[in-house]
Amino acid sequence: MTQPDERPEQVAGTAQERLMAEATPLIEQLIGDKVASGLFAQNPTLWGPEAEPEASIRLGWTALHETSVPVVHEIEALREELRAEGLDRVVLAGMGGSSLAPEVIANTAGVPLVVLDTTDPGQVADALEGDLSRTVLVVSSKSGSTVETDSHRRIFEEAFAAAGIDAASRMIVVTDPGSPLEKTATEAGYRKVFRADPNVGGRYSALTAFGLVPSGLAGADLRPLLDDAHSSAPKLGSDVEDNPALVLAAALGAAHIGGAEKVVLADTGSGISGFGEWAEQLIAESTGKNGTGLLPVSVESPEAPGFADARSDATPVAIGPPPQGVLLATEGTVGGLMLVWEAAIAIVGRLLGINPFDQPDVEAAKKAARALLDGPAVDPGAPSFVDGPVEVYAPAGLLPDGAATLGDALTALQGAVPEFGYLSVQAYLDRIADASAIVLRPELARRTGVQTTFGWGPRFLHSTGQYHKGGHQNGVFLQLTGAVTQDLQVPGRPYTLGTLQLAQALGDGQVLLERGRPVLRLNFTDRAAGLAHLVKAVQEVGS
Repeated sequence: MTQPDERPEQVAGTAQERLMAEATPLIEQLIGDKVASGLFAQNPTLWGPEAEPEASIRLGWTALHETSVPVVHEIEALREELRAEGLDRVVLAGMGGSSLAPEVIANTAGVPLVVLDTTDPGQVADALEGDLSRTVLVVSSKSGSTVETDSHRRIFEEAFAAAGIDAASRMIVVTDPGSPLEKTATEAGYRKVFRADPNVGGRYSALTAFGLVPSGLAGADLRPLLDDAHSSAPKLGSDVEDNPALVLAAALGAAHIGGAEKVVLADTGSGISGFGEWAEQLIAESTGKNGTGLLPVSVESPEAPGFADARSDATPVAIGPPPQGVLLATEGTVGGLMLVWEAAIAIVGRLLGINPFDQPDVEAAKKAARALLDGPAVDPGAPSFVDGPVEVYAPAGLLPDGAATLGDALTALQGAVPEFGYLSVQAYLDRIADASAIVLRPELARRTGVQTTFGWGPRFLHSTGQYHKGGHQNGVFLQLTGAVTQDLQVPGRPYTLGTLQLAQALGDGQVLLERGRPVLRLNFTDRAAGLAHLVKAVQEVGS
């Protein structure tokens, strides 16, 4: 990690100097308590007696740079075997930790990997339209029961069979030993089952089989990844003042104590593709609980609203070389930097007095979605009003009397953001075909002046979704859903992908409303027209 720029002419009297002055006592405390060495010795008592049972089975990630070496050999052998058969298109079905890390590794390496972490039928249909004769599906799920991933497995299995392809020969599984998915794969005779280390939680699994198998089969060279982590580990496990994980943890902890409950991440030329999106899950699921935590806000660039103009409730962190004036910067290669952040966020858990290895609020949205799917129909009810191609759904009390336009609704939602709160945009859409939706984050941040996050649904449910329910309760939520023109039935299940996608949006919205958070849902009856109409309305807010 690069500590704040130490050139006296730039640091004296600056926010960097003040932050490090506040962080130094925490660094000294962590050194005195031998936290870094204890972490890499896998000491489960570091987070207190309540966290000890969970921590005792969640610290295997500290040694993955050594224990994952045999997995790399297996992956390389399988990759050569597949290539010899002309199988060079890899599709990954996985959510959260099962998809975020391999996507970073593959994209950074410049190798093609089709990632399915969605229930949008259009996006899944696009993946099915690829050349199945060259395709293998990696089914990746720690629990083995993830509904999105199970749906993808069923759909592809049927598609392979319909194309006259032996489906089992194209199915590769990554899961925990003894999971329901392992049993399914064994009984069906799937080509290969990689059993991952069960003593590693999903968001710390980047260097396990979950991160390595999909990216390695896609063509990424995995050996430098582990070598870089191996090189970083000795310093990270040392109780010394220049340990980058201790410095980062202490800085984030000190900032949080001072009221900066958000961490704004911008890439400043790291050469790593999508690191901020990977870090979002790590930070949000590890710290966002018990009404506290750090909200990660991944922004487009150092010049993006929310980073350059971050207020006292946020700590800007550069991923890459430190621009002048930035509070913190972390530099390194993929494997080394992932290990730095994993160690730092685990240590932040100790500073905040929480267990960084559980996710008590993730299941709530899943249960609500299942309850809707088990009912006679997933019924969204009647909209509050319709503005062109957009149906507006708002809870009682959010909209003023007479509200009839998107501008009225957006103004009302902005007015519901408490001081130092945040706005979360949640797009249950196709992140390829509807990619233009991402412009909403900087536009809303610029127009409203509040920290604004953006997540594709249901992908974010396995990431920042924990913080939304368990962290600081000062968020307001803008849900985006869209009409489905061509749905996909999930084989062996009584629902389609479109129905599942809507149930996930409504279920999560219901949980947020039950916790007193404002939720505004906009449904596009025509996706392209609806998005354009919304962007125009956003640009008029506050103008």
